[in-house]
Amino acid sequence: MTESTGIDPEDTKIITLARSARARNGVPEGAAVRDETGRTYVAGTVALDSLKLSALQTAVAMAVASGARSLEAAAVVTEAGAPADADRAAVADLGGPDTPVLLAGPDGTLKSTTPARP
Repeated sequence: MTESTGIDPEDTKIITLARSARARNGVPEGAAVRDETGRTYVAGTVALDSLKLSALQTAVAMAVASGARSLEAAAVVTEAGAPADADRAAVADLGGPDTPVLLAGPDGTLKSTTPARP
């Protein structure tokens, strides 16, 4: 953990990646997940007429499609006050119920860390 923020540097990295995806794509949410090997997957909200996925669901899907077997952590950058239940369920499906889900505001400030399933 870093002394200044109290956040593990690897968690800071996925928050930064999620924040950049949100800003770069001009979408409501950005997300990033880290798999069991340390690889990261970054995504933004998908809002097509025929397909709607949150940023975190998209990042989990990218991890699965790339062969990830588990997740170490997930981060979502949003204006929402809490991660959506469907997002936490997707993280739990791949990472297990104790996988931490980090919620950060648009400025990158960590608001909360919760397990994928309480």
